[in-house]
Amino acid sequence: MSLIQKYNVPGPRYTSYPTVPYWEEDLFSINQWKTSLIQSFIASNTTEGISLYIHLPFCESLCTFCGCNKRITKRHDVESPYIKAVLKEWDLYCELLPQRPKIKEIHLGGGTPTFFSPANLTTLFNGLFVNADKADDYEFSFEGHPNNTTHEHLQTLYDLGFRRVSFGVQDYAEKVQKAIHRNQSFHNVAKVTFWAREIGYTSIGHDLIFGLPFQTLEDVLDTIAKTNSLQPDRIAFYSYAHVPWIKGNGQRGFKDDDLPKDDVKRELYEKGKIELLKRNYIEIGMDHFALKTDTLTKAFENANLHRNFMGYTSSKTDVMIGLGVSAISDSWSAFAQNEKTLEDYYAKLAQDQLPIFRGHILNTEDLVIRRHILNLMCQFQTSWNDSTTYFPEIETILPNLEEMKKDGLLEFGNQSIQVTEKGKPFVRNICMAFDLRLKRKAPQTQLFSMTI
Repeated sequence: MSLIQKYNVPGPRYTSYPTVPYWEEDLFSINQWKTSLIQSFIASNTTEGISLYIHLPFCESLCTFCGCNKRITKRHDVESPYIKAVLKEWDLYCELLPQRPKIKEIHLGGGTPTFFSPANLTTLFNGLFVNADKADDYEFSFEGHPNNTTHEHLQTLYDLGFRRVSFGVQDYAEKVQKAIHRNQSFHNVAKVTFWAREIGYTSIGHDLIFGLPFQTLEDVLDTIAKTNSLQPDRIAFYSYAHVPWIKGNGQRGFKDDDLPKDDVKRELYEKGKIELLKRNYIEIGMDHFALKTDTLTKAFENANLHRNFMGYTSSKTDVMIGLGVSAISDSWSAFAQNEKTLEDYYAKLAQDQLPIFRGHILNTEDLVIRRHILNLMCQFQTSWNDSTTYFPEIETILPNLEEMKKDGLLEFGNQSIQVTEKGKPFVRNICMAFDLRLKRKAPQTQLFSMTI
């Protein structure tokens, strides 16, 4: 049996621990969330500041590979009411917090943030800082669609302080683009990349996906070659997450048989990774590569890399407030998720309530396991050699780690493990060995995408 066959099982991507399906929603309350948030905010606001993730859900057309929360519409009159709602949500948080917030990070995600006009994005941004200040070392970023990001978008957001932008590329092959309903030319990607660099953005990212329908090795290598000609500072090289049982018709634009399987899909990644490393990109985390000069690489080298619901980030804040429909907030000791439909989101705000519908309060064990999973995801290593990182169940985890050691995926140190080069593609599986909630209650139906 190959390692692909052995380890290609459903597994979380670990943007959080516990993962959302294992949240104890019945033990959660809005008041607990508020208490946890205030405690973390007081401890961190005057030192590191806080982060904001803002979910902008609208898209003009449906990309059938996408698993994000989105609303498909060509009507742009939805922009202004949504921004007013997001700013009202932020005002509710500002009323709750005991000090004027200091914002270190902002990330605009979607959906398609550049669905919104530059004028409306300016209204949103300025509204955030009516009752907040920028941290000295702030970092603001957004996701742009190459087909609708204009020079005005890039200039406006740059003038507001944004220095990082990521563009969704996925794949340049026409047959793949047709299957995923994401038709965009290399010309459009090159245009927005050159504009961003000319304006002065210091970190430009391209998002690529392997494992898409009809995708071949030649397609992946061609996409990487075209990408390399533009030299983005960061490249996310994601495994396509096929979860049609969760996303419904949004991921039924092609048949399961049209997808590359197991060893074929893994070859797409391995050969693609070789090409990226040959072009001076450094692997800094699961599915992520960056040039030596990028802040993500520097954070990885300095052991400061962090991972949360915004993905990988070069700085860590204990407080991340998610604004907008379906956005998830994190106080380090608690998670809270907003309503997942626009109608419910608007309804709670109309009642002057935080639009939260579920969450989880982390217990002591959760906090320890979260640290181990973050270590593995961000540094490819972890240890349990002191009272803050040791947990009794490690003895039950060791047999699984030994098996992975035999397969060459990791090496043991003194009460520690280090993921090997061979093991990096299997880091999700290594994290799963530490996931006590998953271990105690394996799901009866498939909840997660495959790990490979």
